[in-house]
Amino acid sequence: MAKGSSALFEVQCPCCQAALKVDPVTRAVISHKAAEKPRTVEDMDAAMSLFRGEAARREEAFRKSVEAHKKSKDVLAAKFDELLKQAKESPDTPPPQRDIDLD
Repeated sequence: MAKGSSALFEVQCPCCQAALKVDPVTRAVISHKAAEKPRTVEDMDAAMSLFRGEAARREEAFRKSVEAHKKSKDVLAAKFDELLKQAKESPDTPPPQRDIDLD
């Protein structure tokens, strides 16, 4: 048992808005009550339309990712060609120093 008659005090979490009861003697959380989250969707029709919209958004993100992946080979080839052209134009220029070269 705790020494003396210390009453628990209640604190609200700044992150999740949960109610915490803390013992001042032991400085421990004695009880925790999570904050109630409001309903985001009122009826099933709204939930289904939201679900369909999410599926379309996922499909669009996937399609963009596939297109970017297809173009990545061309982008890398263009970067390589540009760097090779720069290296041929100035062959006396030493390669850039890397962090590992400084040791």
